[in-house]
Amino acid sequence: MTLRFIEPNWPAPPGVHAASTLRGGGVSAAPYQSLNLGLHVGDATENVTENRDRLADRLQLPATPGWLTQVHGSAAINATTSGMPEADAGFTRERGVVCAVMTADCLPVLLCTADGGGVAAVHAGWKGLANGILEASINALGSSNLLAWLGPAIGPAAFEVGEEVRKTFITKNEAYACAFRQKAQGKYLADIYQLGRITLMRSGVNTNNMYGGGWCTYSQPSDFFSYRRDRITGRMATLIWRE
Repeated sequence: MTLRFIEPNWPAPPGVHAASTLRGGGVSAAPYQSLNLGLHVGDATENVTENRDRLADRLQLPATPGWLTQVHGSAAINATTSGMPEADAGFTRERGVVCAVMTADCLPVLLCTADGGGVAAVHAGWKGLANGILEASINALGSSNLLAWLGPAIGPAAFEVGEEVRKTFITKNEAYACAFRQKAQGKYLADIYQLGRITLMRSGVNTNNMYGGGWCTYSQPSDFFSYRRDRITGRMATLIWRE
Protein backbone atom coordinates (compact mmCIF):
# COMPACT_ATOMS: atom_id res chain seq x y z
CA MET A 1 0.00 0.00 0.00
CA THR A 2 1.26 3.44 -0.92
CA LEU A 3 2.00 5.78 1.95
CA ARG A 4 -0.83 8.31 2.00
CA PHE A 5 -1.18 11.55 3.88
CA ILE A 6 -3.47 14.54 4.25
CA GLU A 7 -2.17 17.75 2.75
CA PRO A 8 -3.70 20.68 4.65
CA ASN A 9 -6.15 22.72 2.62
CA TRP A 10 -5.13 26.17 3.75
CA PRO A 11 -3.59 29.22 2.05
CA ALA A 12 -0.13 28.79 3.53
CA PRO A 13 2.51 31.22 2.22
CA PRO A 14 4.91 29.98 -0.47
CA GLY A 15 7.63 27.78 0.94
CA VAL A 16 5.59 26.43 3.85
CA HIS A 17 4.88 22.70 3.60
CA ALA A 18 2.75 20.48 5.84
CA ALA A 19 1.28 16.99 6.03
CA SER A 20 -0.64 14.72 8.37
CA THR A 21 -0.14 10.97 7.96
CA LEU A 22 -2.74 8.25 7.60
CA ARG A 23 -2.10 4.76 8.95
CA GLY A 24 -1.42 2.93 5.67
CA GLY A 25 1.79 2.39 3.74
CA GLY A 26 4.09 1.18 6.52
CA VAL A 27 5.55 -2.12 7.69
CA SER A 28 4.27 -2.50 11.26
CA ALA A 29 2.19 -5.55 12.15
CA ALA A 30 -1.05 -5.61 14.16
CA PRO A 31 -2.04 -3.89 16.36
CA TYR A 32 0.20 -1.15 14.96
CA GLN A 33 -0.51 -1.66 11.30
CA SER A 34 0.88 -0.18 9.33
CA LEU A 35 2.49 3.28 9.35
CA ASN A 36 3.09 3.57 13.08
CA LEU A 37 5.53 6.42 13.73
CA GLY A 38 5.69 6.16 17.52
CA LEU A 39 8.66 4.48 19.21
CA HIS A 40 6.98 4.56 22.62
CA VAL A 41 3.95 2.34 22.01
CA GLY A 42 5.51 -1.15 22.02
CA ASP A 43 6.12 -1.61 18.30
CA ALA A 44 9.40 -3.06 17.06
CA THR A 45 12.04 -0.34 16.75
CA GLU A 46 13.14 -1.52 13.32
CA ASN A 47 9.58 -1.20 12.01
CA VAL A 48 9.17 2.34 13.31
CA THR A 49 12.55 3.29 11.88
CA GLU A 50 11.54 1.94 8.47
CA ASN A 51 8.21 3.78 8.68
CA ARG A 52 9.95 7.04 9.51
CA ASP A 53 12.37 6.52 6.64
CA ARG A 54 9.46 5.93 4.27
CA LEU A 55 7.77 9.08 5.53
CA ALA A 56 10.91 11.16 5.02
CA ASP A 57 11.30 9.81 1.49
CA ARG A 58 7.62 10.26 0.55
CA LEU A 59 7.49 13.85 1.78
CA GLN A 60 11.07 14.68 0.75
CA LEU A 61 11.70 16.07 4.20
CA PRO A 62 14.70 18.41 4.42
CA ALA A 63 15.74 17.05 7.84
CA THR A 64 14.83 14.52 10.50
CA PRO A 65 11.67 15.73 12.26
CA GLY A 66 12.05 17.24 15.70
CA TRP A 67 10.27 14.42 17.55
CA LEU A 68 9.07 15.23 21.06
CA THR A 69 8.35 13.34 24.26
CA GLN A 70 4.77 14.54 24.63
CA VAL A 71 3.45 14.96 28.17
CA HIS A 72 0.14 16.86 27.77
CA GLY A 73 1.79 19.97 29.16
CA SER A 74 2.27 23.55 28.03
CA ALA A 75 5.89 23.61 26.85
CA ALA A 76 6.55 24.85 23.30
CA ILE A 77 10.20 24.50 22.35
CA ASN A 78 12.45 25.29 19.44
CA ALA A 79 12.31 22.33 17.07
CA THR A 80 16.10 22.36 16.71
CA THR A 81 16.45 21.14 20.31
CA SER A 82 18.38 17.87 20.31
CA GLY A 83 17.12 14.55 21.64
CA MET A 84 13.46 14.01 22.38
CA PRO A 85 12.69 16.82 24.85
CA GLU A 86 9.55 16.82 26.97
CA ALA A 87 7.24 19.26 25.22
CA ASP A 88 3.94 19.35 23.35
CA ALA A 89 4.79 21.80 20.59
CA GLY A 90 7.76 22.51 18.38
CA PHE A 91 8.28 25.80 16.57
CA THR A 92 10.88 27.28 14.26
CA ARG A 93 11.70 30.34 12.20
CA GLU A 94 14.49 28.53 10.38
CA ARG A 95 14.32 26.98 6.94
CA GLY A 96 14.79 23.23 6.63
CA VAL A 97 13.68 22.43 10.19
CA VAL A 98 10.75 20.02 10.52
CA CYS A 99 8.30 20.47 13.42
CA ALA A 100 6.32 17.34 14.26
CA VAL A 101 3.81 15.97 16.75
CA MET A 102 2.27 12.51 17.09
CA THR A 103 -1.38 11.78 17.82
CA ALA A 104 -3.97 9.01 18.05
CA ASP A 105 -7.13 10.95 19.05
CA CYS A 106 -5.61 14.17 20.43
CA LEU A 107 -5.84 17.27 18.25
CA PRO A 108 -2.81 18.18 16.13
CA VAL A 109 -2.69 21.90 15.30
CA LEU A 110 -0.39 23.52 12.76
CA LEU A 111 0.38 27.22 13.05
CA CYS A 112 1.97 29.49 10.46
CA THR A 113 2.64 33.22 10.64
CA ALA A 114 0.97 35.23 7.90
CA ASP A 115 4.32 36.01 6.29
CA GLY A 116 5.48 32.39 6.47
CA GLY A 117 8.42 33.28 8.68
CA GLY A 118 7.47 31.05 11.58
CA VAL A 119 5.73 27.68 11.91
CA ALA A 120 4.72 25.35 14.73
CA ALA A 121 3.24 21.89 15.27
CA VAL A 122 1.15 21.47 18.42
CA HIS A 123 -0.10 18.38 20.28
CA ALA A 124 -3.39 19.62 21.72
CA GLY A 125 -5.24 16.96 23.68
CA TRP A 126 -7.80 18.22 26.15
CA LYS A 127 -5.21 18.36 28.94
CA GLY A 128 -2.80 20.31 26.78
CA LEU A 129 -5.55 22.70 25.75
CA ALA A 130 -6.52 23.20 29.38
CA ASN A 131 -2.87 23.71 30.34
CA GLY A 132 -2.34 26.39 27.69
CA ILE A 133 -0.30 24.68 24.98
CA LEU A 134 -1.89 26.68 22.16
CA GLU A 135 -1.32 29.96 23.99
CA ALA A 136 2.30 29.00 24.64
CA SER A 137 2.83 28.13 20.97
CA ILE A 138 1.34 31.41 19.78
CA ASN A 139 3.54 33.30 22.25
CA ALA A 140 6.57 31.41 20.96
CA LEU A 141 5.82 32.54 17.42
CA GLY A 142 5.43 36.10 18.68
CA SER A 143 2.25 36.91 16.78
CA SER A 144 -1.46 36.13 16.68
CA ASN A 145 -1.56 37.03 12.98
CA LEU A 146 -1.57 33.36 12.13
CA LEU A 147 -3.05 30.66 9.98
CA ALA A 148 -4.15 27.59 11.91
CA TRP A 149 -4.97 24.11 10.63
CA LEU A 150 -6.71 21.54 12.83
CA GLY A 151 -5.77 17.98 11.91
CA PRO A 152 -7.43 14.59 12.52
CA ALA A 153 -8.73 14.07 16.07
CA ILE A 154 -11.50 12.21 17.85
CA GLY A 155 -14.86 13.54 16.71
CA PRO A 156 -17.58 15.18 18.82
CA ALA A 157 -19.86 12.13 18.61
CA ALA A 158 -17.21 9.85 20.14
CA PHE A 159 -15.34 11.93 22.69
CA GLU A 160 -17.06 11.23 26.00
CA VAL A 161 -15.72 13.05 29.05
CA GLY A 162 -16.73 13.54 32.67
CA GLU A 163 -17.99 16.59 34.47
CA GLU A 164 -14.47 17.40 35.69
CA VAL A 165 -13.26 18.00 32.14
CA ARG A 166 -16.14 20.32 31.38
CA LYS A 167 -15.59 22.22 34.63
CA THR A 168 -11.90 22.61 33.83
CA PHE A 169 -12.75 24.55 30.68
CA ILE A 170 -15.80 26.41 31.98
CA THR A 171 -13.71 27.66 34.88
CA LYS A 172 -11.26 29.12 32.38
CA ASN A 173 -14.01 30.82 30.37
CA GLU A 174 -17.75 30.36 29.85
CA ALA A 175 -17.18 30.51 26.09
CA TYR A 176 -16.17 26.85 26.22
CA ALA A 177 -19.64 25.72 27.27
CA CYS A 178 -20.78 25.38 23.66
CA ALA A 179 -18.19 22.65 23.08
CA PHE A 180 -19.95 20.23 25.46
CA ARG A 181 -23.20 18.34 24.99
CA GLN A 182 -24.67 16.44 27.92
CA LYS A 183 -25.02 12.73 27.27
CA ALA A 184 -26.02 11.35 30.70
CA GLN A 185 -25.69 12.31 34.32
CA GLY A 186 -22.11 13.51 34.74
CA LYS A 187 -21.14 12.59 31.17
CA TYR A 188 -20.67 14.86 28.19
CA LEU A 189 -19.66 14.66 24.55
CA ALA A 190 -16.86 17.11 23.93
CA ASP A 191 -15.96 18.76 20.62
CA ILE A 192 -12.18 19.02 20.74
CA TYR A 193 -12.16 20.92 17.45
CA GLN A 194 -14.40 23.56 18.99
CA LEU A 195 -12.25 23.70 22.11
CA GLY A 196 -9.26 24.35 19.88
CA ARG A 197 -11.01 27.03 17.82
CA ILE A 198 -12.27 28.84 20.91
CA THR A 199 -8.76 28.84 22.37
CA LEU A 200 -7.31 30.18 19.13
CA MET A 201 -9.96 32.88 18.95
CA ARG A 202 -9.38 33.91 22.58
CA SER A 203 -5.66 34.16 21.74
CA GLY A 204 -6.35 36.63 18.95
CA VAL A 205 -6.37 34.36 15.89
CA ASN A 206 -8.97 35.43 13.33
CA THR A 207 -11.68 32.79 12.87
CA ASN A 208 -11.37 33.26 9.10
CA ASN A 209 -7.81 31.98 9.38
CA MET A 210 -8.76 28.65 10.94
CA TYR A 211 -8.93 25.59 8.70
CA GLY A 212 -9.32 21.82 8.94
CA GLY A 213 -11.32 19.74 11.39
CA GLY A 214 -14.14 17.35 10.63
CA TRP A 215 -12.42 13.96 10.90
CA CYS A 216 -13.00 11.36 13.59
CA THR A 217 -10.04 9.15 14.40
CA TYR A 218 -12.23 6.92 16.59
CA SER A 219 -14.80 6.07 13.91
CA GLN A 220 -12.47 5.86 10.88
CA PRO A 221 -10.26 2.83 11.73
CA SER A 222 -9.07 2.24 8.17
CA ASP A 223 -7.47 5.69 8.08
CA PHE A 224 -6.50 6.56 11.65
CA PHE A 225 -5.05 5.15 14.83
CA SER A 226 -7.22 5.73 17.91
CA TYR A 227 -6.01 5.18 21.46
CA ARG A 228 -9.50 5.43 22.89
CA ARG A 229 -10.82 2.82 20.45
CA ASP A 230 -7.95 0.32 20.56
CA ARG A 231 -5.73 1.25 23.54
CA ILE A 232 -2.75 -0.57 22.05
CA THR A 233 -2.19 1.18 18.74
CA GLY A 234 0.16 3.27 16.63
CA ARG A 235 0.60 7.00 16.17
CA MET A 236 0.14 9.36 13.23
CA ALA A 237 2.38 12.37 12.67
CA THR A 238 1.51 15.92 11.71
CA LEU A 239 4.42 17.94 10.35
CA ILE A 240 5.25 21.44 9.10
CA TRP A 241 8.43 23.00 7.72
CA ARG A 242 9.82 25.87 5.65
CA GLU A 243 11.73 24.99 2.52
